[in-house]
Amino acid sequence: MLGLIKPLQQLRNRTPLGWLQLSHDKGRMAVAIAGIAFADILMFMQLGFQNALYSSNTRLHQTLQTDLVLVSPQGRNLLNLSSFPRRRLYQAMNVPGVRSADPLYVKLANWKVPATGRETSIMVVGFDPDRPAFSLPEVNQNLNSIKLPDTVLFDRASRGDYQDAIAQINQGKIVKTEIDRRTITIDGLFSIGASFAADGALITSDQNYLRLFPKQNAGSVNAGLIQLQTGADPVQVQQVLKAYLPPDVKVLTKAEFIEFEKNYWAKNTAVGFVFNLGVAMGFVVGVIIVYQVLSTDVSDHMAEYATFKAMGYRNIYLLGIVFEEAIILSILGFLPGLGVSFGLYSLTRKATNLPMYMTLIRAITVLILNTIMCSISGTIATRKLQAADPADIF
Repeated sequence: MLGLIKPLQQLRNRTPLGWLQLSHDKGRMAVAIAGIAFADILMFMQLGFQNALYSSNTRLHQTLQTDLVLVSPQGRNLLNLSSFPRRRLYQAMNVPGVRSADPLYVKLANWKVPATGRETSIMVVGFDPDRPAFSLPEVNQNLNSIKLPDTVLFDRASRGDYQDAIAQINQGKIVKTEIDRRTITIDGLFSIGASFAADGALITSDQNYLRLFPKQNAGSVNAGLIQLQTGADPVQVQQVLKAYLPPDVKVLTKAEFIEFEKNYWAKNTAVGFVFNLGVAMGFVVGVIIVYQVLSTDVSDHMAEYATFKAMGYRNIYLLGIVFEEAIILSILGFLPGLGVSFGLYSLTRKATNLPMYMTLIRAITVLILNTIMCSISGTIATRKLQAADPADIF
């Protein structure tokens, strides 16, 4: 124990050479902090967009009132589910533990923005109003409305110029527009939010959906929502359904359906790859910036380091000075990067309606990446220091 106390006392009493060297050239230190902050902001934004990608595209999945989901094996994601025979739902009802099996229709369609008449794309969702499919109070309060012909509910959190239309609907006025040249009435609002796949959403009844899209075969559905009886084990019923139903359908739990959507965006689109690449590029940029600063600092103070060596100080002591600088830069660069990222998240959220929020886990993740980034830079910068020979310098 006494052997540990002395080194600890020496460490506590050691002159903070790393901080003194950094603060001696305040201009260089400011440039280094700005560079690290920029690298951190780049990583924060890429991770934020990546999380928004997954969250925005699974918000509708999260609201589904279902235990299991039937989809076609050819389905890729929510807007590309393909279709399968509706009779699979009736067959599923024969399996013990299944309480109900209802169809869900989803399609990306062109519609005219009510206020401007400009055409844009929007996601249209249809279900049986007698069997509520979503845990959205505003939708469930308007189930009778969407039973009326050509009547829909509109997502007030959609991305676009919808303020006037939303204000009119809130005032109880009738708002009409067109989908694929068919006139529709917007009779209510709900909130889901825009995503990378669609600027907004409309919800209506299954019968209205089939009216809007007459090419949709009434004997085919895009997804099946299966609710189980109280006490039934979803995994066990899932296994029975997999064995009982033909291979033209896949049986997923709700969690697997959400993961199915995430995997599509992460692995089958360029977007997921780009965000991962952006994080990697931010990391590399940070390593290069910190290395340039530390390498220049080591070169400028090579005579002082050589003096320390001539006095008997070991390489480990000198390396500790460089790593001290790296950790200081890491912390000083992280704080402004975090602050600016908060502001950029808020700005992006307001401009795009995407769920961009700072989380504690993400902040810790970037801090760890930031520390590793600076440590790698310090390790590379110390190679020149280890090779320094006092005899060569003096």
